[in-house]
Amino acid sequence: MVGEAVENSAIMDLLDKQIVHGLVTDARISFARLGSILGVSEQTVARRYRSLRQRGIIHVSGQVNMTPLGHARWLLRIRTTPSRAVALAESLARVPDLSWVSLLSTGFEVTCVGRPRSIERRDELLLRLVPNAGQVQSMNIYEVMRAFPFAEEWPRYGRLLSAEQLRELGPRRSAREPGGPDAPVALSREDEAMLALLARDGRAPYAQIADVTGWSANRAARRMNELTEAGVLYFDLDFALERMGFQTRGMLWLRVRPAHLEAVGLAVSRHQEVAFVAATTGIANMIVSVECVDIAHLYRYVTDALGPLEGIEDIEVSLALRMFKQQQTLLTSKRIAVGR
Repeated sequence: MVGEAVENSAIMDLLDKQIVHGLVTDARISFARLGSILGVSEQTVARRYRSLRQRGIIHVSGQVNMTPLGHARWLLRIRTTPSRAVALAESLARVPDLSWVSLLSTGFEVTCVGRPRSIERRDELLLRLVPNAGQVQSMNIYEVMRAFPFAEEWPRYGRLLSAEQLRELGPRRSAREPGGPDAPVALSREDEAMLALLARDGRAPYAQIADVTGWSANRAARRMNELTEAGVLYFDLDFALERMGFQTRGMLWLRVRPAHLEAVGLAVSRHQEVAFVAATTGIANMIVSVECVDIAHLYRYVTDALGPLEGIEDIEVSLALRMFKQQQTLLTSKRIAVGR
């Protein structure tokens, strides 16, 4: 591939990265099993995980997939005055329905992802709350039509494990936002309590889930598995990207000929730098998020990896000047805010 992050043993060594790959594959894998696969003790894995979390490098969270619930996901690109951009981003980062809140390098554009859980909340978010926040001058709204799946999730540390270790670990337990069933899934009050807890800590013990739901630990485990199998619940990791050696986060807005949309999306999903790629409605019909070591790496990616793909008519490249929020976590001083 085009390039890899600068190795920084002071932040993450080989074992840390192997543990991260284990969590990306199965966010709730037991420390004992992961330690057995990696050839270290359960206590070592637990200690390394706690250190990564306490240092604000990673955060595991349970996420709700909108598709099985009958709702869409939206990407918003908001133009404001330069003097209000930071305040707007900080305000939007506090809205529970919004994630991936970034200030673009133009200095007056904020992007975010909306996941409203009802039509009423969608209208409140897109038609009133965001347009009336600060000095919003204009807004482009993109609905995700198809999020392309990855064979291996970013940051793609699978190469750091042996073939035998990868076989023992198995395929990823919970794919990113799977399609789910055709009919919307109804969630109970207890389901919502469990999902709220998992959003804060994707590795919350079953006993803790039982406390907030009133279920037994066994029932909590069964229900979690049911929602995962139904495609409603999936697990994801947030990362302090700059501390991992990725200094440049690019947002790419592509115009792709319709006949090539699927082929381009699948091809891009295999690129090492890509953390997210989706076909969307709107002015750009494909949006790609990439993580690069530096601006030269981003240039090589655009020219060497995207350039040869047939069907791409136009690419707009924007840099994320500052990230304020990822999936569920706020970022402060280039690290994940512990306890969020």
